[in-house]
Amino acid sequence: MTRIGIVTSSTRPTRIGHHVAQWVATQAPDGVEVEPIDLRDLALPLLDEPEMPSSGHYAHEHTKRWAALVDGVDAVVFVMPEYNRGYNAALKNAIDYLYAEWQGKPVACVGYGWGGAQYARSALRQTLDRVGMVVVDGAALVFEETLSTQGAVTADDTLAADVAALYGALVAAAPTEPGTGSAG
Repeated sequence: MTRIGIVTSSTRPTRIGHHVAQWVATQAPDGVEVEPIDLRDLALPLLDEPEMPSSGHYAHEHTKRWAALVDGVDAVVFVMPEYNRGYNAALKNAIDYLYAEWQGKPVACVGYGWGGAQYARSALRQTLDRVGMVVVDGAALVFEETLSTQGAVTADDTLAADVAALYGALVAAAPTEPGTGSAG
C-alpha cells in the first residue's frame, strides 16, 4: 500500500482548494491510501525555527508535527492555487520548514486557476527540485472549464487521465520498502 499525502495549500477563508483536494483523493486507485493534510489546520507561523531546516533539529511542536506528517507518507500531492502568477505563501513557508524530509520524496502538483496555475506550477517546480523532491507530472484545473469558482470539479477525459497518470507516477517513484527511501 502506497500512502500519498494530499496537501491543501490554500489557507484563505474563501478558498476552494479543499474541494479540489477532496476530488483528487477520490481519484486514488486501488493500492493507494490517501492522507489528507490541510495547511490551514496545521497553522504554521512564518518560519520560526531557530536553526536551519537542514540541521534537522526542530524546536517547535508545529514543526515536529509537520515533519511527522511528511515522513508518514510515501509521496505528496500539492493542491495549489495560482496567485499573481505564483504559488501561495503558505505553501512556500511549509516547504521551507523542512529539508531532509523532502529528499527523494515523490511529488506531483495539482494546480487550479484561470490558466490552470501554469505559472505557479512552473515556479514551484524550481523549489521542489532544489529541496530534492522527485517531481512527476501533475494536473491542471481551469476555472469555467474543469472547475467552478465554487470548487466543483467537472473532470473531462484529459483531466481524468492526468490525475490517473500522476498517481501511477507517484506509486512508481515511491519507496519499495517503507523507510528505505529507494524508489521502485
